[in-house]
Order: sequence, then structure tokens, then C-alpha cells
Amino acid sequence: MIPVVTLYYFLCYAWNRLPEPAVLQASEATPFHRPLGLLAQVLLHGTRRLLRAGLPRTFQPQEAELTSLRGRIELAPSLGRGLLERGRAICTFDELSPNSPLHRLLAHTLGSLANAAELPLALRRELSQTRQRFPASVTAGNSVPPTAATFRELRRQRLSSQAAFLLHVCELVWQIALPEPTARGRNRFADFRRDEALMARLFEQFTRNFFRREQRRYRVYAETIAWQADGQTDDLALLPTMLTDTTLEAFDRKIILDTKYYAAALRPRYDRQRLIAPHLYQLYAYLQNQRPAPGQALEGILLYPAGHGPAATQNVDVRYTLGGHPVRVVTLNLHQPWPGIAADLLRLVE
Repeated sequence: MIPVVTLYYFLCYAWNRLPEPAVLQASEATPFHRPLGLLAQVLLHGTRRLLRAGLPRTFQPQEAELTSLRGRIELAPSLGRGLLERGRAICTFDELSPNSPLHRLLAHTLGSLANAAELPLALRRELSQTRQRFPASVTAGNSVPPTAATFRELRRQRLSSQAAFLLHVCELVWQIALPEPTARGRNRFADFRRDEALMARLFEQFTRNFFRREQRRYRVYAETIAWQADGQTDDLALLPTMLTDTTLEAFDRKIILDTKYYAAALRPRYDRQRLIAPHLYQLYAYLQNQRPAPGQALEGILLYPAGHGPAATQNVDVRYTLGGHPVRVVTLNLHQPWPGIAADLLRLVE
């Protein structure tokens, strides 16, 4: 379980946003033992900044019964209700308004968190007060929770970096929301650190974006590797896709870094601890199907979060030469202060 303070750095890099000192100070002043408090604090800080700057207005489709023409006349409903004979018509038109889908989502999420049983009363009051600063047109009718389609549609829009980050926070809040109780009561939320699939995606994104931001030697990207195979076209199409988590490439060195979010880098087998075979096979396949540039050294890294607690497996840092390429299997201690985590990651690619 990643400490909540470290989790903020984790989420910021995963979602391509640098940590903000104000959020770190607020988190240190009121330590949270579960991630929901952190998410509420991040959303509160970002929404307040948005409100202080003034909610951006965008053109939103409107429909109204008017006495003067505006936009497009909706003939079918206007004729069906006999409005034209009375000099009226139903028109659809675009109007500048703060009532955008993103602002409605923010207000709805703030309202849901303000009713969360796990959060301190003072924080719930701040969330409720911030929600009340939205225009009534934004907060009205927020009764239906957003769906996956809601977030897909918002991701298609050209959002600013800050707005995209707040969208990620809202999406995570709704992903961990538990079904509402049958009786009237507080909303409940799961601890998303227990969701291994979600944390694996975040760990991958965090690692890749960290190297993009914090070093300048390598070009950092996710790479699709072509199989070095011969065969009929239809047969070759059946081969699985090889997509790296992170590739770091310089003119003289290329590193394939694969992240694995597992409790331990070793597994017991026949009374002995061994590396996890499928992970090593996967990295080996990536290396064997690569064709580095002339003079470019190729190597691989398997990166795991270090186990924590009395039952955790010891830290691992082993090196091999497999198929002629250096391979390193190493754990990253996420329970140390952030400067140590950042330094350990940078040392991996020195």
C-alpha cells in the first residue's frame, strides 16, 4: 500500500501534472490515512483555482420557445404545438455559458464527496461551500452519476492541462464509488490502492512520465516492437502485439523498461525464491526482437515496487546478461520520502 503522501506524486506524474506545493502543505497539515481525503483535497484546490480565475464560458446548445427567431427553427415540435400561428417557435441555438459538461461534473463530484462518510466534517463543509460557488445552472439536476461515456466524451475535448488533471481526479472518484446504501446515508468509497489492475496502469504511466519530465538524455516513449519472424501475411497477423511500457533511447544507448505492479518481485517455487518467469520471458522477447542502431547498446530493466511490512519479500536488485544484452531486475521503495524515490529512478538510467 503506497503511502498517501507519495500517492499524490504518483498520480501527478501519471496524469502529466507537476505536484503543487499548496496541496502538499494541506496534506501535511491534515494527514490522511486513506486516498479519498487526498483526492478531495486535490479536487478542492483545483476547483477553487478555476473559480478564482472565472469559469471559462463555452458555446453550449440551447433550446427555447421564443417570439423572435434565433438559430434554427425546430419545425416539427413548433407545428405540433401550434406555436407558429401564435408568432412563436421552438429554436435551437448556441449560447456562451459556464454550464459545460466538465463544470457540471466538478460540481457533482464535489457534492458526492461532501457526503462521504470517510472524510472529516471540516473538509466536507469546504467541499459543500465550494460547490455552492458554481452558478445555479451548473449545479441544477446533478442526480444521475456520470458514466464511462461521460468521461470518454470529455476526453475528446481539447482540455487545458489543469482541466484534464481535474477530469482524471473526478473519474477516479467515480470509479471507486461504492453502490449507495438502500437507506439514506453517507456515500462510501473504496481504497483504490487495492485495485491491482488500476495501480498497474498508474505505475506504468507514472514511471514513463517521470522520465519524460525529469531527465534530458533520452527520448521516452512507448514502443511497438515488430516480430523478427517470417511467414504468410495472415499467419503473421496472429502474432501478439509487443508494446513496451517505457522505452528510453539515446544515440548510444537504448533501455526497455517494463513495470510490474506486484507485491513482490520473487515467488516461492520448490522451497526457493525465484523471479517471476512470464515477466522475464516477456522482456527477453522484447530484447531479442529489437534491432538497435549501429553503436547503440541495448538493455532491459524489470521494475517492481518494493514490498513493505514484516511479510514482504526483501528488496531485489540482480543483473544478468541474457541473449547478449544486460538485464536488471530491481525493486523501487515507494515507502521512502519522495526525494529518495526520484533519485532511485534517475540512478536506474545513469
